[in-house]
Amino acid sequence: MSTQYRYLKLRVAYIGALAGICSNRWRGQREGATARTIDSVVEVLRTIRSQEDIERNRKSLRQILLTRFDFAAMAQTSLGKRWNDLKGEEGEFVSAFTDFVEHSYMSTLGSYQGEKVVYDSDWANGESAEVDTRVVGGQGSPIKIGYKLHLKGEQWMVYDAVIDDVSVVGNYRAQFARILHTASLEELIQNLRAKASGR
Repeated sequence: MSTQYRYLKLRVAYIGALAGICSNRWRGQREGATARTIDSVVEVLRTIRSQEDIERNRKSLRQILLTRFDFAAMAQTSLGKRWNDLKGEEGEFVSAFTDFVEHSYMSTLGSYQGEKVVYDSDWANGESAEVDTRVVGGQGSPIKIGYKLHLKGEQWMVYDAVIDDVSVVGNYRAQFARILHTASLEELIQNLRAKASGR
């Protein structure tokens, strides 16, 4: 399987899987509420075959992302110590980061080929939890995705995912650190905005 195809497959599968694992009472209900939630997401994905289909379903898919990801926590972790340098611009960075992540997923939804998610194990310790899954189907071997969650109010929300032993947020952090070696935080925000708008 090519690196490009594997990357597309991960993005698409990530959305389908995360919708179910974050239900308020996911422990012990993975075969019930979780399965029903994933089914509803997959139904949307199956309708996507063109850019027009993506635009038509954008609102529904965006809602899934916003209610299942803790974008504020992801954004803060992705900046590391530089988060403290935002000085009142935290909301602007979170907004740009959220739009950037949304665009990266929306741009590859047409590559969905019926991949399925297999749940292997889960554990919870207080307000932290992890769910280990595999994405199967399509081309190539299964892909391991471990979801890291924390309890925010009464909702379990994803703050990171480890895909084949690589942290998604850690990857963003490395990318942003490289950019910030030669650019300002404002320039990073502009860069994220530009990518989110397809420029």
